[in-house]
Amino acid sequence: METQVLTTPAVLILLGPPGAGKGTQARKLEEQFGLIQLSTGDLLRAAVAAGTEAGKQAKEVMEAGGLVSDEIVIAILGDRLAEPDCAGGVILDGFPRTDAQARALDTLLDKNNQKVSAAISLEVNDDAMVTRISGRYTCGGCGEGYHDTFKTPQTDGKCDNCGHTEFKRRADDNAETVASRLRAYHTQTAPLITYYDSRDVLERINAMGEIDEIARGLATIVKGAMR
Repeated sequence: METQVLTTPAVLILLGPPGAGKGTQARKLEEQFGLIQLSTGDLLRAAVAAGTEAGKQAKEVMEAGGLVSDEIVIAILGDRLAEPDCAGGVILDGFPRTDAQARALDTLLDKNNQKVSAAISLEVNDDAMVTRISGRYTCGGCGEGYHDTFKTPQTDGKCDNCGHTEFKRRADDNAETVASRLRAYHTQTAPLITYYDSRDVLERINAMGEIDEIARGLATIVKGAMR
């Protein structure tokens, strides 16, 4: 796929519960538009490894068993946004998570004469998501993914890819845990939906369809946000 260059650097935020496909869609947007995906966890680890001032502060907090403050996360994000590869635009994954973080992000971007281009909410059906996630399992040999309903091995108990006969499931991929995570997501994210809606940058997309169909919808949103 040919990379499409945006005339204005984009700052995109992907909102969606676990399993909604944020990672998959972010990778597609990276490829199509030359954007850089930034996740909070990766940023923290990189800053600690690099020994930046904010990274040292984060390391001290984490080693003490504490939670890294919003101020430190924003400082690390600010350092990362200043790097040359982010000049063409970024996708924020996992940040902001709260109204306070959203406001802090706006303040940071304002200092750089930037703003959030679009906050895209990947909308899901909770019951269908429980079925989708709780049915997942992988081959213990090669990691090939399967599902109780949507993708079972052609030969029962044997991986199509490598022939391995042992499979594994994530401990938290069960119906009760998934439903709890979805409830927590909706509770935590509701203020962000209101926040970005009030700023006319909120976009919603049905994330229950085919991956490529969702990708086309996201691409349309990104192009529209950059006009």
